[in-house]
Amino acid sequence: MPLPVLSAPPERVDIQLGERSYPILIGAGLLDDPASFAATPAAASALIVSNTTVAPLYAQALQTALANRFRTVHLLELPDGEVYKNLETLNLIFDALLGHGSDRKTVLFALGGGVVGDMTGFAAASYMRGVPFVQVPTTLLAQVDSSVGGKTAINHPLGKNMIGAFYQPQLVVCDLGTLQTLPPRELSAGLAEVIKYGPIHDMAFLDWIETNIDALVARDPAALAYAVKRSCEIKALVVGQDEREMGLRAILNFGHTFGHAIESGLGYGEWLHGEAVGCGMVMAAHLSQRLGGVDAAFVERLTRLIERAGLPIVGPALGADRYLELMRVDKKSEAGEIRFVVIDKPGSAAVSSAPDALVREVLAQCCAG
Repeated sequence: MPLPVLSAPPERVDIQLGERSYPILIGAGLLDDPASFAATPAAASALIVSNTTVAPLYAQALQTALANRFRTVHLLELPDGEVYKNLETLNLIFDALLGHGSDRKTVLFALGGGVVGDMTGFAAASYMRGVPFVQVPTTLLAQVDSSVGGKTAINHPLGKNMIGAFYQPQLVVCDLGTLQTLPPRELSAGLAEVIKYGPIHDMAFLDWIETNIDALVARDPAALAYAVKRSCEIKALVVGQDEREMGLRAILNFGHTFGHAIESGLGYGEWLHGEAVGCGMVMAAHLSQRLGGVDAAFVERLTRLIERAGLPIVGPALGADRYLELMRVDKKSEAGEIRFVVIDKPGSAAVSSAPDALVREVLAQCCAG
């Protein structure tokens, strides 16, 4: 199957949310091009929020690109890692905004992966009850998932992403060139969020991923470009119908109920989010089979693809009781009943409960020890 090739001008995918609609720009060389940010609201100042890993690579280029739109462009470097996605680090953003005398028109730019994007968005939603922000995702996971759709949050020791807000950016700029500097582990983590779109919505895309997984792992520019574009198209379609996750949007959490339990149970940062989601999708596929939605061949097919992407397929030995305890504080839980995203048929997903005994069977089959 040939690789689709994107044209030289950036591709555009629109999130349709009425007055909160915004574009996602996808292409190479966007980050240091002032034209990429032409839709950014006018203001006297801007704050780039990045981290100690990404800022040395890209902050100067972004500051230069923004120089003709803002009189002052400040930079804040946060510590890098999921373990810092907390209230203490969030306060560093507020400290910077207040210290610079930022007003209601100050624009925040999230330059980095999902952690930076989530915290910057939450800060933007909260500072002066809401200021504009722009997502400039530099990881595959952020480009295909976390930068799109307006979910912002921080972690709490008792649960992942439990404190946050729905708050849409003004613009998302996905510079595909940044993917070439990703560590292999981070690239694989992003592929988990690419893979999930197939089973829940688009089996033709799953076929394409299977055919091109080696090219994706090897960072083929055309393969990555198509993967980002198609992923954003699917997420835009879902978010446009259900912005605040009252129904349909929950399917985007396929693998996440198990995955969040892994992250919380091991300690944030021990496994990357995408690694936990990849393994969580294996568990969710097994649960889907037990609930009658897919057959064993589908489970095997998805498991092998996740493994080829460089992701773990065996969960850590937290113990079934601990998994169940952690999953009961998942955001989808209702009255203490765990709600899982399952595949009800290939290419279609739904939210469902499952007896604890069935979940224990899945955990016994899918976890180490």
